[in-house]
Amino acid sequence: MEVKAKLRYLRMSPRKVRLVADLVRGKSAQSALDQLQFANKAAAKPVSKLVKSAVANAVNNFSLEMNNLFVKEISVDGGPTLKRWMPRAHGRATPIMKRTSHVNIILGEVNDSGVREGKKTKLESPVKLSAATGENEGIKVAGKDELLEAENTANNENPVIEHDPRNEGRVGHRRIEGGGKGFTKKSFQRKSG
Repeated sequence: MEVKAKLRYLRMSPRKVRLVADLVRGKSAQSALDQLQFANKAAAKPVSKLVKSAVANAVNNFSLEMNNLFVKEISVDGGPTLKRWMPRAHGRATPIMKRTSHVNIILGEVNDSGVREGKKTKLESPVKLSAATGENEGIKVAGKDELLEAENTANNENPVIEHDPRNEGRVGHRRIEGGGKGFTKKSFQRKSG
């Protein structure tokens, strides 16, 4: 059984984090945490939290024992680099690369326990909203064709709410009072004087 955990966008250079990752590779989970506690590196604290997270995943999700776990794989990859500039002599600007890291860890079992699947949590079924039948408390969600029909009829019994999630339809522009769209709308709304 393998248990995974990820640490993404750690604001530290991958080269510095790899020094700490090499300390714990292949060690048992408890000895890895002990080693990280006394390592004199700044990257030891986030890597220690990652090992604790992976152990918590194993204990809570898969019911594994902490004494039976070891660090099977740990890898440090480069993340996105933040590019900054620093002024230097003669009007020059030199780049500063603020690097980030992605750390992946895989814990394995020393003695196979036979566990293959984790706990399955029972989720509630999602609520289905039906737009066509109008069961949503008297509010009807309409498309473009239905909005055109609603504009043409003077006496509309059910209130119609315009639903255009990406604002691609032109139906909404007709409903704006006080002008059309673009420059004319802005010029009539502007205060003068």
